[in-house]
Amino acid sequence: MIPLRRTCKQAAALLIAREDRRIALSDAVALRLHLLACKACPRFERQLLTMRNAIQQWRNYSNEEGPETPQQS
Repeated sequence: MIPLRRTCKQAAALLIAREDRRIALSDAVALRLHLLACKACPRFERQLLTMRNAIQQWRNYSNEEGPETPQQS
């Protein structure tokens, strides 16, 4: 039997890992259960989402502007 209980430290590691790759189904289930029972970890999950969205917006803004080049006369 696979244990489904995770500590906050383990949950945080899974949240970060989930940003880069797919996590195992057992880890995803355990993470979801932890997030339902914990008050702090869902806040950390929202902070990660906020940072991901901010970085994406920054990348899109940087790509739209293009590199600045000085005008040559």
